[in-house]
Amino acid sequence: MNFYKNMEKGAIIAAHFGTTHEDTKEKTIDIINEKLKKEFDKLDFFQVYTSRIINRILSKRGIENLNTSQILEKLIEQGYQHVIIQPTYIINGTEMEALKREVEIYSDKFEDIRVGTPLLTEVQDYFNLIEVIEKEIGNLKHDEGVVMIGHGTEHPALSAYPMLAYITRDLKNSIYIGTVEGYPSLENVVKELKRDNKRKVTLMPLMFVAGDHAKNDIAEDWKEALEENGFEIEVNLKGLGEIESIQNIFIEKAKELESRQPEDILVKKAEYAKGRKASH
Repeated sequence: MNFYKNMEKGAIIAAHFGTTHEDTKEKTIDIINEKLKKEFDKLDFFQVYTSRIINRILSKRGIENLNTSQILEKLIEQGYQHVIIQPTYIINGTEMEALKREVEIYSDKFEDIRVGTPLLTEVQDYFNLIEVIEKEIGNLKHDEGVVMIGHGTEHPALSAYPMLAYITRDLKNSIYIGTVEGYPSLENVVKELKRDNKRKVTLMPLMFVAGDHAKNDIAEDWKEALEENGFEIEVNLKGLGEIESIQNIFIEKAKELESRQPEDILVKKAEYAKGRKASH
């Protein structure tokens, strides 16, 4: 379904978790925002930070960012009827669930509102990410490894991290996956590195921006713990959002929404009830 059909006033929203670190913001959020503006030149561009904590901290600095509900209310007031929202989340966790719930509250106020998916959603997304990282790190020696560390979450979407770890293992590369809060943990990663006889290890954030978690948990806590376990550690604090190929993946996810609606599971189940063949 063509998003632009019958459109009079349309908008695209970049939904970021957010950051209080200006250095990583300039390398990630600012760049992908500009790319979205250029790619979707028929639409007016808006940005939201969905983290209330980050918005509160920035507000004390005199920097105001609207959250999802606030921007949708603003668009309704200004007469927008067609909206694309593209998040820059890594997994379909708490922030993504909250985003979709907020959109659902306002959905009947718009003629057409479409929400894109996080970096790791479909199975192919995992392979795409690994391919990007392999190109980023280049060839490794037999005793070298790369550990990518994500935030982790209490949400069931935590399973995305062990799935990514399983795929890297299946591909027999030297990329390891860990989380600050969740599974795989630091202890799990140490065990795998020792099992594979790795000596020199590079730490990288499995995060869109390299903010507090990257600078504190990865560059300090994880580095120190791994060094105590006998590994030679190098830290590469390059957020995924700095990598052009990752930026382009998010852009493509947004572009997909120009020609199709995200699948509604209730509509899908209704079609099954009418005789549509299930794909399992």
